[in-house]
Amino acid sequence: MQPGAEPADLLDQAALAEKLGYDLVSVTDCSEQAAPGLDAWSLASWLAGSTERIGIAPVVELGRHNPAVLGRATASLDLLAAGRLELGLSAEDSEALGEAIDILRSVWAGAGRSTLRYSGAHYELNGASGGPLPAHRIPIRIAGESPALLKLAGGSADGWLLRQPTGEALLDAGNAMLDAAARDAGRDPREIRRVLEVAAPENLSGDAASADWVAGLLPLVRDQGIGDILLRSADPAVIRRFITEVAPALREAADAAIPGLSTASAVRPAAALARRVAGIDYESVPSALGAIEPGDHDYAAVHSTYMRGGQPGLVLRPRTVEQVKDAVAFARRHPDVPLGIRSAGHGISGRSTNQGGIVIDVSALNTIEILDPEKRLVRIGPGARWGEVASALDPHGWAISSGDYGGVGVGGLATAGGIGFLGRANGLTIDHLRAVELVLADGSHVRASADENADLFWAMRGAGSNFGIATAFEFEAAEVPGVGWAQLVLDASDTAAFLEKWGATLEASPLDTTSFVVIGGARPGEPVLARIFAMVDSVDPDTIISRLQPFADISPMYQQSVQLLSYGEALMPAQGDANEGSGEVNSRSGLLEHITPEFAQAAARLLASGASYFFQIRATGGAASVVDPDDTAYAHRAANFSVAAMGSNPDRLDRGWAELEPFFDGLYLSFDSSLNPRRIHDAFPPQTLARLRALKAEYDPSHLFTDNFAIEAAASEPAATTTRSAR
Repeated sequence: MQPGAEPADLLDQAALAEKLGYDLVSVTDCSEQAAPGLDAWSLASWLAGSTERIGIAPVVELGRHNPAVLGRATASLDLLAAGRLELGLSAEDSEALGEAIDILRSVWAGAGRSTLRYSGAHYELNGASGGPLPAHRIPIRIAGESPALLKLAGGSADGWLLRQPTGEALLDAGNAMLDAAARDAGRDPREIRRVLEVAAPENLSGDAASADWVAGLLPLVRDQGIGDILLRSADPAVIRRFITEVAPALREAADAAIPGLSTASAVRPAAALARRVAGIDYESVPSALGAIEPGDHDYAAVHSTYMRGGQPGLVLRPRTVEQVKDAVAFARRHPDVPLGIRSAGHGISGRSTNQGGIVIDVSALNTIEILDPEKRLVRIGPGARWGEVASALDPHGWAISSGDYGGVGVGGLATAGGIGFLGRANGLTIDHLRAVELVLADGSHVRASADENADLFWAMRGAGSNFGIATAFEFEAAEVPGVGWAQLVLDASDTAAFLEKWGATLEASPLDTTSFVVIGGARPGEPVLARIFAMVDSVDPDTIISRLQPFADISPMYQQSVQLLSYGEALMPAQGDANEGSGEVNSRSGLLEHITPEFAQAAARLLASGASYFFQIRATGGAASVVDPDDTAYAHRAANFSVAAMGSNPDRLDRGWAELEPFFDGLYLSFDSSLNPRRIHDAFPPQTLARLRALKAEYDPSHLFTDNFAIEAAASEPAATTTRSAR
């Protein structure tokens, strides 16, 4: 932008540039820029808030900014401006500038989750926090012409910024130093964008003036590798003429001189290439799959899941069924590479992420559609979250029982079971599934229902992750105009007695009442507290109170909340980001028919030992138990309770859990993270597992889908099944 202009004039120039289709507007900390007293950063922030599309590129003098503070501010502004920020840096001391670049990138990568430490000759960080993750990878461009700055730009920056007039010899020498520094750093010199700021020619009158201007700029692009040209002018006529006449002609001339220049893909940085995982054919990834690699900016948002840390070698994000098929085909060509399937990334038992493998993320397939209002039939994509589903169904007075947390993705829960707050009244989530569409291991897209591919439909309801990637579900929702929703905090110091009374109260309750209980680890000097969650499938206040009172009478109460809400309002809202997990979650699960005194005492000992910091019992049974065990792959229908425990130390957790195992008959695979092969026999009764193994041999004999409680294909020929209905 033009030096010396008043702020209002600069805003007018930016608005005009955006209207005309310019890509970038730049402001600098140089003393002659803008009005006295305004720095580039403040001005850039003001311009960003006053524009919508055009990129904003402040060029700041390092001496005026602390790099850690600048890093957080830059990330924040990039988020607010929807990824439109570029950062130019100028400094006399190249060593200090190099340290600042290191700090900036550390702040951006930290994304608020880590404590940053840095010890350099010029800067030191002792416990600074990372900033928010920027909306995109913010390019850093160095302004200057000294050999030291050029060496730094070639070694670690994304671009070199200089001003015209500048002689051809300076450009030649600068480019040579830049290229040499890049090669010394193991980089491709094409990674560094060359940016030149130019002024308009003194004489722009006449029709030939634009052509002359193009002729003067073309050698800079063709011979000197200039990729971006910044126009320094305050004249609206010049600004308009450059973008409408000069720029199009220059692009055409440059593309003629260097064929394919205008459509060339950006060079992948050497640092990103170095992070690729051996064994993955990155060059053959279909471009439409939205692939994210370890070196990409967006990798920070996809490598982990809600509860688990990971470092996959590639995350594929298909947006259509055809793209899911392409993703499966790509994974099939990598049989020795781990494969994870992700809907919303909340999975406990399923990996949803991995180390050095491939993840197929179907979160973009998230539509929610009413198919038949009279039958309450709804079509839901696997990437939708249950909180979103509940909100969409609330206006109709409908609900689908779906766990307890709104952030859980539809795909994982709808293929495993779904033990939710309406479970005793309405059964499992899978009990309301009427059809599922999925991509199989061979890439075919099929529909499974009671009438089409019936055996596959049976398997998808309880062991679906072994047979394909769901692309759509059809559910029959229940009429639920409102619910009574209670949260009670009670004394559970006598943990065994509390659990026994809670279990007996639950089993004595009418089936319109479902309750979960959560108990944390014991803390010295504090009473053990139990948090009871209870939902009553009724809108009658008297009914709700009568159902809840027995739970409130179990033990002394510290806190209570009872409300009449819609199901969507009662479902716990998603909290935090889906990618903030770290480490490996350790969770164990078991299905239980009754809470006996012996079981309650064993559970109390587990909690007293400190081996579990989270212990939950969910009520099931009721409508779920009415379903014949042979009707779905989820076969443990006699259970009235689902028990889950989490612990920080897996060995310690297993020792405590071993006392509880004799009481269980089965487990709910969504809550068990164990990789012990024998757990597959706990998840499925022998007859069910044998049927699943036969179907595995038919639908996935090469074991492509092994991410979640992998079922081994039967060695013998499978029995005949319903003919596959392809779509």
